[in-house]
Amino acid sequence: MLKQALAKLAYAVPADEVSAHCDGPCGVYDPASARIAAEAVLSMTKKLLALDVPAEGDKDAMIHYHNTFSRYVAIKEEQAHIAKTELLVLWTDYFKPVHLEQYPDLHTTFWNATKLCSSCKVEVSLEHANELMDAIHNIHNIFWATKGRDVEYYTAS
Repeated sequence: MLKQALAKLAYAVPADEVSAHCDGPCGVYDPASARIAAEAVLSMTKKLLALDVPAEGDKDAMIHYHNTFSRYVAIKEEQAHIAKTELLVLWTDYFKPVHLEQYPDLHTTFWNATKLCSSCKVEVSLEHANELMDAIHNIHNIFWATKGRDVEYYTAS
């Protein structure tokens, strides 16, 4: 009975139709979280490449080296995964067909960026870590342009 009464009320006093370009209110999405994670990937990659292998036979130094190396790798992989997740959410939840009309290479841009996240997980490549930062910078510019805003891109390092 209540259901019928509400249906009659809705018919008698229809609500205005609304639409949203994304799954949540504006302000929820921001490529900055992907940038922060990618910066950690870049930082850990630099630290890994700078590690000196200790002299053979120095057990304590070797233990310290392996502990430090494994910690840097764990952080690098975790942050690459976070960057990938943040990019995928932005790609699949924020961007809509109207954005593809403005940026026809949008899918390729995100595909390549997420593939770089995977490369950064399985490699220790300064080249790929820098390419990931560049890809996120590009996505940052596209994202803010779709909102009609010019938001400065900056890095912590």
